[in-house]
Formats: sequence, C-alpha cells, structure tokens
Amino acid sequence: MQCLKEEIHSPRQTSMNCVPQVGTMQCASGLSRKEYRSRTELVTFSDCKGNNKLHYEVSSPYFKVNDDGSLVALKNITAVGKTLFVHARTPHAEDMAELVIVGGKDIQGSLQVTQPFGINRVHRGTLVSTWTTVMRMTAFDADDPATDNALLRYNIRQQTPDKPSPNMFYIDPEKGDIVTVVSPALLDRETLENPKYELIIEAQDMAGLDVGLTGTATATIMIDDKNDHSPKFTKKEFQATVEEGAVGVIVNLTVEDKDDPATGAWRAAYTIINGNPGQSFEIHTNPQTNEGMLSVVKPLDYEISAFHTLLIKVENEDPLVPDVSYGPSSTATVHITVLDVNEGPVFYPDPMTVTRQENISVGSVLLTVNATDPDSLQHQTIRYSVYKDPAGWLNINPINGTVDTMAVLDRESPFVHNSVYTALFLAIDSGNPPATGTGTLLITLEDVNDNAPFIYPTVAEVCDDAKNLSVVILGASDKDLHPNTDPFKFEIHKQAVPDKVWKVSKINNTHALVSLLQNLNKANYHLPIMVTDSGKPPMTNITDLRVQVCSCKNSKVDCNAAGALHLSMTSLLLICLFTLAFL
Repeated sequence: MQCLKEEIHSPRQTSMNCVPQVGTMQCASGLSRKEYRSRTELVTFSDCKGNNKLHYEVSSPYFKVNDDGSLVALKNITAVGKTLFVHARTPHAEDMAELVIVGGKDIQGSLQVTQPFGINRVHRGTLVSTWTTVMRMTAFDADDPATDNALLRYNIRQQTPDKPSPNMFYIDPEKGDIVTVVSPALLDRETLENPKYELIIEAQDMAGLDVGLTGTATATIMIDDKNDHSPKFTKKEFQATVEEGAVGVIVNLTVEDKDDPATGAWRAAYTIINGNPGQSFEIHTNPQTNEGMLSVVKPLDYEISAFHTLLIKVENEDPLVPDVSYGPSSTATVHITVLDVNEGPVFYPDPMTVTRQENISVGSVLLTVNATDPDSLQHQTIRYSVYKDPAGWLNINPINGTVDTMAVLDRESPFVHNSVYTALFLAIDSGNPPATGTGTLLITLEDVNDNAPFIYPTVAEVCDDAKNLSVVILGASDKDLHPNTDPFKFEIHKQAVPDKVWKVSKINNTHALVSLLQNLNKANYHLPIMVTDSGKPPMTNITDLRVQVCSCKNSKVDCNAAGALHLSMTSLLLICLFTLAFL
C-alpha cells in the first residue's frame, strides 16, 4: 500500500476571514489504475471568492487534479518516497503543497493532509521566490502533431544533488516550464552545499501514458547570488598609530560578507562619515581581501592634535535586496594616535629675499634669518650654518642668524643668474638626534658701472692700393646693464698716431667705422681705439686694433711682407657683412 502525505514548507498566513480547507484522500492496497480512478478523493480548495477559474497543476505526469478537486492516479503507485507538488491557482489567489508518498506493503490507512492549503492574494505581492520559472524545456517529436503520437508530457526523473530537498523544482508537464517549488529559505545560496543543480528531464509522447516513447535531457540550474547579506565589520573599534609627518596606510579594516566573493554583492565600499574635516585621511578597498585600507594623505601634526577618531561605514557595490538593510555592525570607529617626532626647524619666510647693490663693502649686513622649531613642547635651541654659498661671499652668525658679506658681491659673476644670487642655510635644533631645516636666500644684485666696454674685432686687413679706404667696422659690448652700457663713444687715442692717416666714424650706438685717409705701405699698424660707455661716472677702455696693409694683386692677398695673418679680402668682406648684420 502507498499513501500520500502533504508536507508544507514555510506556510503563509492570510488576513482573510475565510480559512481554506483541504479534505482527505483514501487509498487501498493493490488498486489498479482503473480501480484507483474509480476511487476519487477530493482536495478542498477555497480562495474565499468562489474559486472562479480554479486550475490545478501536479508535478508528476502520473497524477492529476480534476476541476472538482479530485486527485487521481494515471498509473499504479509503486515508488515510496516520491514527492508531488500540487499548485492551485485562481485569478485572486494561488498556493502550492508538497505531497510525499509514504507507507509500505503491510501498511493500510488513509492519506492524511496534515495542514490546509494556504491562500495568498496575488495582487498583494506576498509570493516571493517560490513558483518562479527558471527555464523552459522543449522536446520535438517527428510524428504527426495532430495525433497523440506527438503529444508530449514532461517529468523530472532525477535531481542532483538531492539536498536540502529531493524535489527542489517542478516542471509543468505540458509547457515544460521548470519552476522552484520550495520555500525561499531552502534556496539560500549561502546555505546550499552546492549552488548547482542538474535535472534529468524526461519527455514522453502519447500524453505521458506507459505506451509512449521517451527521451531525456539534462537541465543545469545555477542558484545565483543576491545581495541579501550586508557587510559587517569584524569588530566595532580599530586602533592605529602614525608618526607625525608620515603618510601611507596605517590600518586595514576587516569585514565579513556571506555573499559570493566574485560579485558586487560581496565587494565592499568604505566611506569616512565623521572625523575627517581636513581631508587628512582616505580609505580604499583592497580588491583581493575586501579590507578597507585607511591611509594618511596629509601629514599630521602632533602639536596640533595627538588623537583622531574616525567613523567609517561599509556598504556593498551592489544595492541590498529590499528586505535587507545595513545594521549597526556596518559602521566602525577608528582611534588614531599620533606619535611625536623631532621635526626640523622651519625658516620663515622661505625663500628669503633681499636686494643690494653689487660691490657693497665687505662686512655689510644683508639680513637676519629666522627659523622656528615645530616641536614647541620640547623647548629646543637652534643654531645656524651656511649650507651652499657657491661664490663664497657670505657668513652667518650661528646664534642669532645674522648674514653679512665676507667678499665683494659681483652681479657679473658666473654664479649669478638673471641678477640673482642663491644661497642655502641650515637651522639645526638640539634634539637627540638633532633635526635640520633648510632655508633659501635670494639676493637680487643691482648693477653698478664696474665694467668697461670692449671692442671687436681686434685685427683687420686692407690692400695697399685699395680705392675704398674703409678698414673695418668695430662693435662694442659691456657686461653691465643699462644705463651703464651704450651708446658707446669710439675715438682714436690721438697721442699715439698722426691725425691725417686714420678716421673713426660713428655708425650707431654700438658700432663705428675705421677708415684710412690715404694709402699706406705694406706693414702692420697698431691703432689704439678708445671706447667709453654711458655710465655715471663712465668707464673707458683702450684696445689696440691691429691693421695689416697687404699686397692685393689678381684677386690674391699677400700679407707676407707685413708678417701678418693670411686673411683674404673675401674674409674681410664677410667679417664686415657679419658685423653689419647686427646693426
């Protein structure tokens, strides 16, 4: 004998005054299909609205529920332990019951339904997870679709694994839709030993009768994760220490999350929600461990605050499902202790700037530097020294920081760039070990007319029979700045040469033309040129211009007789043209 017993998981409640009823079904040992069909047993179902358009579905093709609620078997019942699912549905309500075949050959009795079917109103949205369609199986039969030879019925032959229930799914025998038939609690991915289920699906023609032909296929169903677990800190308070002035990660905050680590339902996102007004801290997620890496990004000052307290919350990248919320364990407090270290003195201002004329007298005071020790609670003393003084011009008093000159300052020195001389000084405190601070001094040097101008070129050639008696175009330059440079004055130092042989004519503020008043014999001549700048007082320089009078025949220049350098007329012309190009 076999009997059917209903087992209902997570029965649902209803607010309706009408309580649905389910009657009992009787069966006797050794019933044939025909005999069993003749023994119809009623399942009483009520939606409290008249059961209009009531429809039943059974998970096994070997059973059916007629419109009047009678449960009948289409073949002999032989498998003790087989589970059936009966789904009752009207436009107003629906529910499902799980029926298990129990008993043995020596057992006689009746099929008892231990609990009535529950009723849920669909429009109230109380049905979640259970009876959800997950996939559709479709079989094809080459027989005439107008005959029962191609009328297919579907059945689940085997479920692997068979836990937590051997019947986790139901297949619509006519449509082939596979649906979940257990309570949502049994479909919790975090409680399943294996979230992967394989179902062997049988399709049988002849409307599922024993004489029909069958075919099988495997359906693989994966239970996907939903974000139904919020991340939780492993403890409510974390401790961290950091030296003042340091940056970097100071503590890793650990969390737990039961969701799938490969999804955004597990990955954590951290936020500092209090205690960070100066934005000195940042927190990022370690993608491998899901820990929150709390970092100092702006150095902390022990003298300002030795302690900091942060409130941090953790959330998931994906939103939680509607019936789950973030609880108190999704926030944690971090207590940070700042350690005092011996910091170097700080110059103020930095850089320091002064402006002085070049050539001021040795021993002139430039300024008194000022450095303070940030370690105000340690009451340390400071000593000063020169760190970098490229030209060796400066001296500093180690006690009071007074800087004076120990050499003449020269704006035209190669150590001066754009009229600015740069020196570095050290301030060293008395800590153990001592700490050092560096300050920069920028000295802007004002120009003094301390450089005489000079001429170029200093060698020239001319032919002894030249018709053009122009000798050379001279230019002048001065290392000083305006107004201590041009316009330059060019003259012949008349005390050394006759007045009726040479002539100097001004071209512009920086150039002049030297010419002959008559032809000269081949020889080397030294013409003293005096050039004077426009400074007050002016600076003058006298330079010998070496003029070589050469023999020029057949476009060849011969200066051998004059013992001169071999410069051709072409070279002389190029020099003149090059010089004029800068006029």
